Amino acid sequence: MYLHPLGEDVQNRILKYAIDLSIWTLAVPLAFALRLNVERLPERLNVILIYTLVGLLINALVLGLSKPYLRIWHRVSLTDLQHLARMVALVGLLMLFVTFLLPISLDIPRSIPVISTALALIGMSAVRVLARTYVGPDQKQQGEGFRKRTLIVGAGEAGTMLAREMLNNAAAGFAPVGFLDDDPVKAGRLLLGLPIHGPLSTLAQVAQQLGVQEVVIAMPSVQGALVRQLTRAARAAHLHYRILPSLGEILQGQDAILQLRDVNVEDLLRRAPVHLDMDSIARYVEDRTVLVTGAGGSIGSEIVRQVARFRPRQIVLLGRGENSIFSIQQELKMNWPEVATVAIIADVRRRDRLRQVFAEYRPEVVYHAAANKHVPLMEAQPGEAVLNNVFGTQNIAELCLDFQVQRLVNISTDKAVNPSSVMGSTKRLAEMVVSAAAQRAEPGQAFMSVRFGNVLGSRGSVVPTFMAQIRAGGPVAVTHPDMVRFFMTIPEAARLVLQAGGLASNNNVYVLDMGQPVKIVDLARDMVQLSGARDVEIVFTGTRPGEKLYEELLTAGEQVSRTAHKDIMVAALAQPHPERFAEQLAVIECQALEGDGEGVRRTIRRLLPESTVKVNPDPALTQN
Repeated sequence: MYLHPLGEDVQNRILKYAIDLSIWTLAVPLAFALRLNVERLPERLNVILIYTLVGLLINALVLGLSKPYLRIWHRVSLTDLQHLARMVALVGLLMLFVTFLLPISLDIPRSIPVISTALALIGMSAVRVLARTYVGPDQKQQGEGFRKRTLIVGAGEAGTMLAREMLNNAAAGFAPVGFLDDDPVKAGRLLLGLPIHGPLSTLAQVAQQLGVQEVVIAMPSVQGALVRQLTRAARAAHLHYRILPSLGEILQGQDAILQLRDVNVEDLLRRAPVHLDMDSIARYVEDRTVLVTGAGGSIGSEIVRQVARFRPRQIVLLGRGENSIFSIQQELKMNWPEVATVAIIADVRRRDRLRQVFAEYRPEVVYHAAANKHVPLMEAQPGEAVLNNVFGTQNIAELCLDFQVQRLVNISTDKAVNPSSVMGSTKRLAEMVVSAAAQRAEPGQAFMSVRFGNVLGSRGSVVPTFMAQIRAGGPVAVTHPDMVRFFMTIPEAARLVLQAGGLASNNNVYVLDMGQPVKIVDLARDMVQLSGARDVEIVFTGTRPGEKLYEELLTAGEQVSRTAHKDIMVAALAQPHPERFAEQLAVIECQALEGDGEGVRRTIRRLLPESTVKVNPDPALTQN
């Protein structure tokens, strides 16, 4: 294992360099003593000194160039010893060649380089092995008695790395006693001298058998469902548990033990890592002017962060909230100072203002993330939802046509499928608006929508709401015991939005693979347990206006097909008739401007036969 030069004491490095050079140098006279009779050594003293001096100079140079002193001796591995053996052997071959160059009168036996190389390798390896096996009294006293008997879940690369760290660092306080793994081939074997047990379902029994105090999940790519299963088993057995984040984070230079942390809610909802086709994204983002609406929001700001990695010429940050826009602009200036940014305070409902922005900055790629998203609030104010979600999208789409924007990506939601709420219905209409504009797009333009479910940790979403309720001492309010939702992290959703844009097909609705849905009540219980709270109550409050128990990603009539990316599907959206659709939109716009909520609902039902929005909702319910 390497340690950056600045991370280790200079005196310690000098000492290790001196030890290696001394052992390597002293191996030469010792080789002569073994090869020749001891009585002949005094008469060959000049030869020994010349050959030793030549070797000293070569060894000093090689040690300085290869820097074996930067390796941590008390954590030496087989790989370290292999590197050492190659270095010493190469120098041995060089010294053998030197014996042919020296005068014949010196009469140096050809076996001397071989013997000295073997002695040097034995001596240098020995000091490293001793350093690894030796634990100083202070460290032993510090670690002994405080080390928790630890069961490592996962006997793969990450688990092995973690176990080795624990064995080498007693002061960290972990004493690994075994592994748990589902692989039947590994069961019963030893890894680093520790037994491998299995399967994972036997966690409680194995923990009791081994007297385990701590469980560490060391499977960086494990799915959230399995994390939930393991943490529940550990809690039932009254064991403390931690998790190793990801192998990529571990390999960034820190010890695996330093990466250990408590399990959090993101771990419970883990999905398989998203792999991006970086080239396809770079082709349409790099050196382009990119405009992001709703750039200060949870999704919009993360799209901005992801876009910045692909070296756009300029990012135009557009939003209504000055504080959030200012915040993401400052973040970009700090983390990506080479990317030009422009902050624009504007409302997507004002086409005249948007036209000024498009005319001045000429965006080539537009991500449209500005929207009203809170279901109960939009039930009470349907006109606002229509004006922002539908006509804000129409303004953006029309200007993208007028200014020959190459790529328009509209952010949609699973609530647009068979919508039961005003918010979901307006997002479905927004998809249709983008589709209608796509029918008028010129060659080289691609207008599309991307549809996904709940985003973990976004403002006003269920997770931060539950966290606030738990911090307040409860109760945690769950609307219905059978309610389930799809979840995705904010960075993951943003990456897939960029990837969908790279597919470059006009007039498509892309559907992201959301994995398995999660029961909200189970999520609430897990969050309460993770918080350490004991007396937080979970109460059921009943479904709110417009809410469904089960969200869907496709309507019954939509055909779905796979794309080149395994996490993205494309839905065949029914194409709206441009003229009739425009007429109906004109009607609903007038109703929204006049504040005619009931009229808005009726027109939604005419526009979207699959919508189950109530035309005459209970006024009291819409205020919940």
